Amino acid sequence: MSFEDELAEALRRTGEGFAPDPGALAEAGRARGRRLVARRRAAVAGGSVAALVLIATAAYSGGLFGDFYAEGAVRVAAPAPTPPSNGRRTGTGAVTADRMIAKMQALLPGGRITAPTARGTEDELGPRVGVVFDDGKGPAAVSLGLQRVDPFGSGARAQTECEDKNLHSYDDCRVEQLPDGSRLLLHQGYEYPDRREDTKVWRAVLVTVKGFLVDASEWNAAADKGAPVSRTDPPLTIEQLKGLVTSDTWHAALNDLPAAEPEPAPRPESIALRDRKAVDALDQLMRRLGITVPIVSRGGQGGYGYVVLDDGKGRSLVQINVQAAAGPLGFARNPAVTTEPDGTEVKETAGPGEKNKGVTQWKVDTLRGDGLRVLITAFNTADQHGPATRPAPALTMKQLRQLALAPEWKLTTPTPTPAPTD
Repeated sequence: MSFEDELAEALRRTGEGFAPDPGALAEAGRARGRRLVARRRAAVAGGSVAALVLIATAAYSGGLFGDFYAEGAVRVAAPAPTPPSNGRRTGTGAVTADRMIAKMQALLPGGRITAPTARGTEDELGPRVGVVFDDGKGPAAVSLGLQRVDPFGSGARAQTECEDKNLHSYDDCRVEQLPDGSRLLLHQGYEYPDRREDTKVWRAVLVTVKGFLVDASEWNAAADKGAPVSRTDPPLTIEQLKGLVTSDTWHAALNDLPAAEPEPAPRPESIALRDRKAVDALDQLMRRLGITVPIVSRGGQGGYGYVVLDDGKGRSLVQINVQAAAGPLGFARNPAVTTEPDGTEVKETAGPGEKNKGVTQWKVDTLRGDGLRVLITAFNTADQHGPATRPAPALTMKQLRQLALAPEWKLTTPTPTPAPTD
């Protein structure tokens, strides 16, 4: 199981201990899930890393790690905003569920609308509207949700950034800066990353300088999942979808919602990889170790990074995850684990990939005595969801082990503030 999937599974198990309204939770999860895709990597890296910092040792201080605050640096995801000082968590109900449906009907082009569902501004899950729209070419689900965010926070920024195409398959994505300063994401992709079904999902996400967030999605089927594809493309063009989210029709509902508190600045001890993003360190670490396989693309945020290598025999994805382990990982109970002289536990595995048949993954997972976990994985493909492009990964298991056990990966804690003296 990959690092990201382990985190998702842990969160799922935690959630099973609660007893919410299943229908409402599922509906909210579907709407929120897509907004979180763009920032999942940051959350995986940042939310778990805590006091993780990459430190260059004296022997390797020749520029391996630069200034974290340089252009493009990534901080960990901030905690959820606290409720506004007036204590109000929802709107007053000035815009009801029926009005949300009426607003959607007024904005859609000519066609038949069925199965409308909605929430008003008084709902704790936030206002939302969904319909099945048929313009004569086949029924299609269309939904739209509203919320208030910190327009200058990392959460808002992450929701208006294109996903990494090496990790998430899509047809097109662009981000526009509107004249009033709003950011607009326009995304044309698929419901299933592995394309096991032909269900398409097109999205438009708007974040205004006032903190209004409007998120609309449409499918080429009557439901996001579980319904057969009914048409080649979703019914609205990208420009029509843009018009749907930028319409001031939604302002009444958004104004009824309490403004979001500004995201607090991360505390020093919660900054992930203060000196350098993991992908930068991985890149330069490979050079130091004499791994000269050309890098054709790279990316990642905070403690997660990847490079795609091509030695002329086919492309190969290599991923790195660096985190402060929240608790025991069960290494000690695994007979496949070996222990280094310094006490670092190492587990090596080689087997089939988890995303697509025919893909091979080699993995070196390490846990150090101070709680630092470094996991590096290599594949015989540039895309886990795509077909194999070579017989084996471009790096050997020995090279993966060298990268995972490199002394540059260190766990530090913030320097305590001295107690005041009289």
